[in-house]
Amino acid sequence: MEKSLVLKCGIDEAGRGPLAGPVSAACVLLPSDFPLDCLNDSKKLTEKKREKAEAIIKETACWGISFVDHTMIDKINILQATLLAMKQAYEMMVSKLPEWLKAHGVDAPQDFEKSLSAIVDGISIPAIGCDVRCEPKADAKYAEVMAASILAKVGRDRLMIEYDKQYPEYGYAKHKGYPTPAHKKICRELGPSPIQRLSFSYK
Repeated sequence: MEKSLVLKCGIDEAGRGPLAGPVSAACVLLPSDFPLDCLNDSKKLTEKKREKAEAIIKETACWGISFVDHTMIDKINILQATLLAMKQAYEMMVSKLPEWLKAHGVDAPQDFEKSLSAIVDGISIPAIGCDVRCEPKADAKYAEVMAASILAKVGRDRLMIEYDKQYPEYGYAKHKGYPTPAHKKICRELGPSPIQRLSFSYK
């Protein structure tokens, strides 16, 4: 394989803390000529800069994204739901990888997954088919993880804005389901919304 193609992907999640909606995860493998100046920890970028970076990532990188909904979170717990989202995002990225590599002048061998490695933000290892290194705060250190962080956050925020159109009284467009005082208050007054994580307390 060409030396310019480093098969190192980054994986990160968004939405572990909210009281409602899905948890999301993304997996990204960047091209060697990716414009790194558009990246940062997603929490440190403005919404406009995140969306601009998302467009560049989706246009140039090999990527996958997954959402695990509130029902599954309640069923298997938030940690396992997060790891499941990471696994699904990785598998989506891998499914695109041969075609992406071909577009970069590389014919992927049948065992190309052996050439992959992943850096995951956090301390828990998802069950994926490559070497994995977990590191807390990786989303502030590694470009691949920053990119994954951006896709996961922008994708989840966009979905919560859509939910806001269905359930406007809960204010999802504003707080994205996070446990703000206003979110807890409306849940106490109206009861849980149809996308509430019932295993989480809003009292």
